[in-house]
Amino acid sequence: MTTLSLASRNVGNRECCLEFPSLYFTEGPLGSKLLRRSYTRRYGFWLDDPKVPRIKSRNRFCVTAKVKKWRKHDYPWPDDIDPNIQSGHLTYLSSFKPLAEKPKPVTLPFEKPLVDLEKKIIEVRNLADETGLDFSDQISTLENKYQMALKDLYAHLTPIQRLSIARHPNRPTVLDHILNITEKWVELHGDRGGYDDPAIVTGIGSIEGKSYMCIGHQKGRNTKENIARNFAMPTPHGYRKALRLMKYADHHSLPILTFVDTPGAFADLKSEELGQGEAIAHNLRTMFGLKVPIITVVTGEGGSGGALAIACSNKMFMMENSAFYVASPEACAAILWKSSQAAPKAAEKLRITAQEHYRLKIADGVIPEPLGGAHADPVWASQQVKSAIIQAMKELSNMSPEELIHHRMLKYRHIGGFQEGIPIDPKRKREMMPSQTNLPKPGDIDSELEDLKQKILKVKGPSDPITAQAIEKLKQDVDKEITNAFISMGLEQKLESLQLELSKASNGSSKQPLSRNQKEKVDKIMQEFKLKLSKPGSYLGLKQKLEKLDMVYKLIEQKKKGEELKTKINNKIPSETKAKLKQLKENWDNIISNGAPLDKDLVEELERVKEELVNVLKTANLDVVGVVKKTAATPPTEVREKVRRLREEINREIEKAIAMAGLGGKIEELQ
Repeated sequence: MTTLSLASRNVGNRECCLEFPSLYFTEGPLGSKLLRRSYTRRYGFWLDDPKVPRIKSRNRFCVTAKVKKWRKHDYPWPDDIDPNIQSGHLTYLSSFKPLAEKPKPVTLPFEKPLVDLEKKIIEVRNLADETGLDFSDQISTLENKYQMALKDLYAHLTPIQRLSIARHPNRPTVLDHILNITEKWVELHGDRGGYDDPAIVTGIGSIEGKSYMCIGHQKGRNTKENIARNFAMPTPHGYRKALRLMKYADHHSLPILTFVDTPGAFADLKSEELGQGEAIAHNLRTMFGLKVPIITVVTGEGGSGGALAIACSNKMFMMENSAFYVASPEACAAILWKSSQAAPKAAEKLRITAQEHYRLKIADGVIPEPLGGAHADPVWASQQVKSAIIQAMKELSNMSPEELIHHRMLKYRHIGGFQEGIPIDPKRKREMMPSQTNLPKPGDIDSELEDLKQKILKVKGPSDPITAQAIEKLKQDVDKEITNAFISMGLEQKLESLQLELSKASNGSSKQPLSRNQKEKVDKIMQEFKLKLSKPGSYLGLKQKLEKLDMVYKLIEQKKKGEELKTKINNKIPSETKAKLKQLKENWDNIISNGAPLDKDLVEELERVKEELVNVLKTANLDVVGVVKKTAATPPTEVREKVRRLREEINREIEKAIAMAGLGGKIEELQ
């Protein structure tokens, strides 16, 4: 029996309408007619149809009905649920299903030599099978070498290489590990606030007959799943969902297992508005007061507070190729070295690997992985996780609730250390931020600028090797720092795409003008670069070197203009006037060198030549501002005092020498 709500309407110009609150019908002419004819999702029939029983009425009318669409639940419940399930997983409560296709193999950069070696081994084996010859010894030798190379490679991995394994797209996810280690598993959803964050999975699982509350970050196994899971970056709803089930586990005395595999909490504007920091802080505070054992396993990467929000535990284990950090190496390199290319160096300094955490007593154990990473044999890796959990539970199950809380508190109190009253080594302090120590001081730059200015002013020709080398070095430093600034500002890709577009548009000709669209792109990039460069306190070294280079260019331009003006004046002065000036200069130098008094005729001649020179310059359309006598610069008082003392000392030494030689009488006779 079906219920349909009916709505009446006018038929033509007639006002005869019927209102029915509901209509109940079963199979028959009336029901079939309603379901057979439709108009815009409404079903109706005319009551004066000869095939339908007639109703006595002078006017015909229409009955319409709208059928509401049934909403299918996200997790459909099966019809035959077994209440006494002994093993397996309630798959209808989880959207996590086996992949239809096997994931494609992904080769990391440092694994390429081994992949090439493996291909050669396969090629040799196929060749031996085709020829029928016995190459078993050679093939076994190659396989042994391959195994030795594989062991050596994974025994000496760098921190950034281990991080790349932790981020491997085929690495088993948290749900893969949970399904491998549990006999029974049911996933639970929702934060009881109207949200269910798929980035965090929660549920109850059974391991060797004991129930655990499992909570973890869930990454996707392909692009579609990663988008659905938000790349394992939880929002505040995810942390509140985890908090709700932690309290549930604490109420029912269920041990808590947390699995960490996240780049960090989702740091978008909406999450911050909804209280991302408050949700993480609430989790941290609550976990320290739970009275049940808490075990954390870092299966991949654990980033910042987004990982720590479910990792305040009694025991923390890290898989061999996992990482745990306060900031990603790329972010650290961008902050300290102004370039993400320094990520390997940052990863080494941050000590993000499981081995370093175990040495620093942050992690309580390192779970081994198969050669090649956990994705090489996920089941074996999961069994190692299971063994570590069971062993830790044997120790924690003997503690009372108060002892568990005290044990958790002592674990974090003993991490790290501090010293008081010991001064920091200046060298060590300086090496904390190399990018800041290498920055030049303003005083040094001013002195260098002044020296360079003096060199440029003293240059008489266009080629001074010292000045040219200094300017060229300054240009190279500026180009290098501008390149690093473009990279740290995130403008490298825009610049490369613009260069590619210009190279395609130019077709080999470098003199082709830019189009309007290209000019707009260039202006936009430069405006963004100048805006980020103008921020106070950023790129100080680059700003100072740019000012220095600008000053150099101004001085060179002034020198160039001075040379052009000098040449222009020399070309305008007649040869007769030049000869007179030369002769007067020689006479003047002779008089000054001999110490003779100035001749009146010479002074008059100088005045006549000066007037003649001024008239020549005016006829050449050059304005004469004034004539200044060239005087020698007066030395400072300190210099004159030093010279006076030096002369007195020299005179005293001369007098001593004359007295010792007995030459005083002869000198008086000569005087």
